[in-house]
Amino acid sequence: MNESKLEIRAYRSLDELLTISESWEELLANYPLATTFSTPAWLGAWWRNFGNAQELLVAGFFANSHLVALAPFSITPVRVGKAISLRQLRLMGDGSNDSDNLDLPVRPGFEDQFAAALLGFLESERKSWDFGELNTLPPRSPGANALRQLLAQRKWLAIEKQRPASAIPLPATWAEYVAHLSSEDQKNLIRYARRLEKRYSVRIYRCNAESQLPRCLEALFAHHQARWEASGESGSFSVQERMNFYFELSSSLLAQGRLELWVLELDGAIAAVQFGFRYGRQVFQLQEGNNPKHASDRVGFILRGHVLEHLIADGVQTYDFLGGDLGYKARWGAQARIYADIHFARPLTLGNAYLRMVRTAQQSKAWLRKTLPKPAWDVLHRINVHTRRNAGKDTTSVAASRTSESSREDSQNDIASQSAGRKGDRAHSEIQPR
Repeated sequence: MNESKLEIRAYRSLDELLTISESWEELLANYPLATTFSTPAWLGAWWRNFGNAQELLVAGFFANSHLVALAPFSITPVRVGKAISLRQLRLMGDGSNDSDNLDLPVRPGFEDQFAAALLGFLESERKSWDFGELNTLPPRSPGANALRQLLAQRKWLAIEKQRPASAIPLPATWAEYVAHLSSEDQKNLIRYARRLEKRYSVRIYRCNAESQLPRCLEALFAHHQARWEASGESGSFSVQERMNFYFELSSSLLAQGRLELWVLELDGAIAAVQFGFRYGRQVFQLQEGNNPKHASDRVGFILRGHVLEHLIADGVQTYDFLGGDLGYKARWGAQARIYADIHFARPLTLGNAYLRMVRTAQQSKAWLRKTLPKPAWDVLHRINVHTRRNAGKDTTSVAASRTSESSREDSQNDIASQSAGRKGDRAHSEIQPR
């Protein structure tokens, strides 16, 4: 471990932050848990589209003029009742339900120094924030774990939570992967692919040119919205900010060779789209849209199978479904994972009192959910959601929670599976809403 004192530089605008993009990318190249969600491409595009209501507060940590850690924070005003306004410190990228795996990247060997320097920085900026909520951290994050330990030592309030996630560990060959699927799905991958080819002229491809982006993304938006609007929901792409974000991000990732935007066409018309991206040997599946008119053709099912076969052949080791319950993803071999949330505040502050109040309310909610009959709980839940929507929300929360959307999707998948008429032909929606 290097014992030299770390130099801290604060960045309060995106333009200022992006001046260290090269050092930032170098840091990520030396950070074993690095993902797309910590890159300048992701966070820069996100901030330009969702950061209007927030203030940037990023701390860069340098040793001998080299960037060895980054704490990309933002500050959001939070109204508590009518009289009190608090300032929430959170990870840059949080708040719109688009980002997962947000992190505090730190070069190996500097974790303890980073945590001590970070806490000192937060103390020096105490007038800028009241409480911190660091969400969707990877549970093995060295920087987050060092911070967690130091918070306990300094007697700060620290509340830890977990949220579900899932991913498929991919084997070396397609044959090995398929062998782990159910016999039903093994047959369906072949049967539905053949049926498609008999009915249509089929083309499956990955978007690899800037000129293809508008058509592919617009199909993604349209098919996703059609599915959710048919269910009476607004859908993720009901807001212009998210569509702009996807266009900007896609262009950047495509230029880096990291975009995994896959399309299935039937007779020249796009019937299914899956939007993902890669970092190293990981691919992250973020969003998808399937034309409801082709639900019986299982276009999403066939497209995912094709994508997985290609990724395995290309040496990808993990296909990450990101946040949400395991649900239907288990049929593809996904395994349950978790993200970690760390909420914290300094002792004897309004932020500390607020987090304690929230924790008590959540414990009461958990007790009610466990105790009340399901119909009664569902009524209370709908009232709560309606009240929150009408009361106004954080301006970056421009779509319904992807976790709750995934839960609804999983329930619909289960119902469809149970009600299908023919053995081996279960209705299955492949949309993973976010």
